[in-house]
Amino acid sequence: MSTPALQTGHIGLNVTDLARSTAFYRRVFGFEVLGDQTDGDRSFAFLGHDGVLQVTLWQQSSGTFPTDRPGLHHLSFQAPDIETVHRAEATLRELGGELVYDGVVPHGEGASSGGVFFTDPDGIRLEIYAPSGADTAPAPTQGAPTCGFF
Repeated sequence: MSTPALQTGHIGLNVTDLARSTAFYRRVFGFEVLGDQTDGDRSFAFLGHDGVLQVTLWQQSSGTFPTDRPGLHHLSFQAPDIETVHRAEATLRELGGELVYDGVVPHGEGASSGGVFFTDPDGIRLEIYAPSGADTAPAPTQGAPTCGFF
């Protein structure tokens, strides 16, 4: 008997300031708050679209995300088209978000897929990409995928 293919469910993230992170993820990703608890010592928020849970935020950490430790590398979200990625980039610039590269870039040399790479308020590395349309800019890294070493 083989194991059926599994799909990724929701993603849980530790954050330092639930209100700040909730506002960031709602604005950048257009998430709705599906449920939350904001009082007491166990604060959290459930975020998603159309009633489907995608990201949970848990206020139970301090400091910034350690990119030099084993564990999560980055989270990637696929957009339906490159225009959606450009809108996310504009929102990030409006918020003063930390972009890793200068705008929307391809995933590698000669690739049409690509996106915008950035960090959330706690330093968690994120990507919003589209399957095509990013080949109008040069790849920012040579010899490796753009999303691999940022």
